[in-house]
Amino acid sequence: MEKVDKYIENIKKWKEETKLLRQICLDCGLEEDFKWMHPCYTFQGKNIVLIHGFKDYCALLFHKGALLKDTDEVLIQQTENVQSARQIRFTKPEEVIDLTLTIKRYIFEAVEVEKAGLKVKTKKTSEFEMVSEFKGVLEENSDVKKAFEALTPGRQRSYLLYFSQAKQSKTRLSRIEKAIPKMIEGKGHNER
Repeated sequence: MEKVDKYIENIKKWKEETKLLRQICLDCGLEEDFKWMHPCYTFQGKNIVLIHGFKDYCALLFHKGALLKDTDEVLIQQTENVQSARQIRFTKPEEVIDLTLTIKRYIFEAVEVEKAGLKVKTKKTSEFEMVSEFKGVLEENSDVKKAFEALTPGRQRSYLLYFSQAKQSKTRLSRIEKAIPKMIEGKGHNER
């Protein structure tokens, strides 16, 4: 695919790792696509894996990695808030080569997960922590409460996570104040 060729041509880091991972995905019969500005590999239109590079590592992300058995214990949950995806991380081409058989096995398992129609059971928005400062704002301001309740569950979760990550109350209050205009516009935390 031309977009993936161009992506690989232009990346400064993880070029060899990306080429190796791409070949493994194609060898497994996945279809190549380009989503979220990264090479993405699908089976019958369903996302299976994504190749992406970070500062310290290159990763093969399994979209429903939480459902894989991980018999070789190589899958990593990127952050504690990621519910479904899991990564295998690499820092040099030899690591990709050494794990080729494992990667292929995991890809085939991920395809079977899709064929079976399995879904990751994710936490409901109501199960996410709502900091006391935000509870207070919602109790005091019905316009903010209506705006927050009108947001999609994903947007609600992104705000709840963002507020709860602040360690100090004054930082949480500052974040909440800055977020209110975006909430009223119907936008999520990361939207412009």
